[in-house]
Amino acid sequence: MKIHQLSVAYLAQQDRILVRVNSTSSQQMRLWLSRRLMLVLWPQLSKLFSEHLLKLEAAASSLENADKGLRNMLADFRKEEFLKNANFDTPYQQNEAMGEEPLLVTDVDAAPLTSGRLRLSFNQRLSADEKPRTFEMDMEPKLMRGLLHLLEQALILSQWSQGFDAGPAVMDDFAVEQELPPRKPRYLN
Repeated sequence: MKIHQLSVAYLAQQDRILVRVNSTSSQQMRLWLSRRLMLVLWPQLSKLFSEHLLKLEAAASSLENADKGLRNMLADFRKEEFLKNANFDTPYQQNEAMGEEPLLVTDVDAAPLTSGRLRLSFNQRLSADEKPRTFEMDMEPKLMRGLLHLLEQALILSQWSQGFDAGPAVMDDFAVEQELPPRKPRYLN
């Protein structure tokens, strides 16, 4: 599928992020991303994209020994450079959707390709009996940066991003909190 447009929106009624991908052949794929998935996916996608950008640099071999601060600064510079040239003003065109329901993404496989693209495979695995539904797309770094930017905006709207800064420790704290005995309800008013 050759990608023409991307749309990312947080839908409060569903408490999910809806990603819509339009192809140049006027097909649309829709994906639901849950908070649970994004807690794991967001840090990994951000890290993968940064590392991939650094590998694409002309001086990639000399950057391997550079300190982490310099590497992060260069990756941030490249990301901002992509955003300056991105077009977020063109309205999203509603095309015929592939499938009746959006794909409820349960896991994502991400891999850098030798061509410089990143391959994302979105998978819906709801039960062992059911055949998984998948959607795969190869993205140029510029398009990947656009997707990450749109996801970041949706995370801000969802107010999920507060737990994302802490990374995996959030899940550990959640598990510990669930093991504690129930507390008396607290009322603020």
